Amino acid sequence: MSDDPSATLPAVDRMRAYWAVVAPLMDGTQAMRDQGEKLLPRYPAEEQESYNQRLALSTLLPAYAETVSNNTSRVFAEPLQLGDDVPEAIQALCNDFDTCGNDLNSWSASAFEIGLGFGLCHAFIDHQPVGDVRNLAEEKALGARPYVVFVHPAQVRGWREQGGKLVMVRYAESASVPDGVFGSKTITQIRVFEPGSWKIYRKNADSGEWEIYQEGETSLKHIPWATFYTKRVGCMEAKPPLLELAHLNVKHWQSQSDQDNLLHIARVPLLFMFTDDENFQLVISSGQATRMPKDGDAKYVEHTGAAIEAGRLSLQDLVEDMRMSGAKLLQKDKQQTKTAAQANEEAAQELSPLARMSEQFSDFLAQLLQYTADYLKQPEGGHVEMRGNFDSDCAPEISLPFLLNMANASKLSDESLFSEAQRRGVISDELDWVNEKARIEEQGPALGEM
Repeated sequence: MSDDPSATLPAVDRMRAYWAVVAPLMDGTQAMRDQGEKLLPRYPAEEQESYNQRLALSTLLPAYAETVSNNTSRVFAEPLQLGDDVPEAIQALCNDFDTCGNDLNSWSASAFEIGLGFGLCHAFIDHQPVGDVRNLAEEKALGARPYVVFVHPAQVRGWREQGGKLVMVRYAESASVPDGVFGSKTITQIRVFEPGSWKIYRKNADSGEWEIYQEGETSLKHIPWATFYTKRVGCMEAKPPLLELAHLNVKHWQSQSDQDNLLHIARVPLLFMFTDDENFQLVISSGQATRMPKDGDAKYVEHTGAAIEAGRLSLQDLVEDMRMSGAKLLQKDKQQTKTAAQANEEAAQELSPLARMSEQFSDFLAQLLQYTADYLKQPEGGHVEMRGNFDSDCAPEISLPFLLNMANASKLSDESLFSEAQRRGVISDELDWVNEKARIEEQGPALGEM
C-alpha cells in the first residue's frame, strides 16, 4: 500500500518506457542530444571527449515529429463544425475554450497531436470559483464559467476505477510560488480528483512529506475527465501507434551519427612516413621545404569510400522504411459495424486507422462538451463534426507526376487533372475550371506547341 499521491502505477511505468523514445523525437535535435548515451551509445574504447564532440554534431531527421504533424494536419484539413445540438451558451465558450485564447479548433489540433504522438492524452472540465452565489444568473454576472484543462499523458500518476467508471485520478502539475521579495520558483504539486471533490497535495519543506494544501467540492457527482486514445491497451493505458516508426527514427539518428563521423575521418588524409632514421622530424608548411633521409618516403593514405557509400544507401533505406511505416495510418482496412441498425450501411465500410482516430477524437470532444453542459445545467452538450482528408494518394509529390503522365497520354482529361491538383492543395480552391479554361484559350499555345 502507498500513501504517496505522486506514486506511479505499473501501467504508467510501462507507458513511460515508450515515451522515453517518442518524447525526445517530438522535441527535436537538442532533446535527442540531451539523452546522451541512452539513445546514442558510445563506441567501445571511445574517449569521452570524442563522444561529446560527436554527440554535439549529431542532427536529427525529424521523421517521427513530422509524420505526427502531417497526419494531424490531415485530420484538421477543414475546421471543426459544431453540431446543431450544441447549446448557444456552449458555442460561445468554444471561442475561448481554455480561457487562454485558444478556440475549440486550435485547442483540438494541439491535443490530437499529443494523443497521436504518445498514444493518448487527457482533459477535464474545470470551473472558475464562484464563492457563495445562489443561482446561474449570479454566476454569469461574476464571469465564472467552465473551461477545459489539457493534461499531458506524462503528467498522470495513477487512477482507480470501479464498475467501468473512474472514481479517482491523480496527476502532477507545476505551480509558481513566491521566492523572496521579487523572485519566484516552480514547484510540483499533485491534484487528485474524486467524484464531487478535489484535493491538491504539496510536499512539506521541512518533513518532505506530502500534505493536503487545498481541497474543495464540485457541483458534479462524477469526475469530468475524458481520455483520447489512439491505440488503447486498457483503461487509461495506451501504446503510441507509430512506435515502430519511432524506433526506426532512433536508428536513423544513430546511423546518421556514424555516417557523419565516418565522413569526418575519410575527409582527413593520414600521412605515413617510411624511414629508418629515428631522429627524423617532419615539418609540414607551405613556406618550408622538407628534407627526407636517403631512401625515405612519405605519402598520404585516404579512405577508399566504400563504407561511405554503403552507409549512404543504408540511410536511404531507413528513410524509405520510415515513410512506409508512417503511411500505414492511411491504409484502409475493414471496420466492424457499430450497431445492428447500421449493419446494412456499414457492413462493407472501409476506414483508415487515422479516420477512426478522427471519429474517436470527435467522441472525446463530445464528452467534454457534455461535462460543460453538466456545469451549466444543460441537458445535452452536443457533438462536433470533423472533416479530415484521409486519402492515401493525396501526396502531390508522389501522385501528381503520375496524373500528369496520364493527361499527356490522353488517358485523363484536363478538367480532371485540374480537379485532382486542386484536391491536393496545389491549386487554390478559389480558381474555377471553366474560367481557367477560358484564360488558357485566350493566352494562346504554349512555347513548346508553337
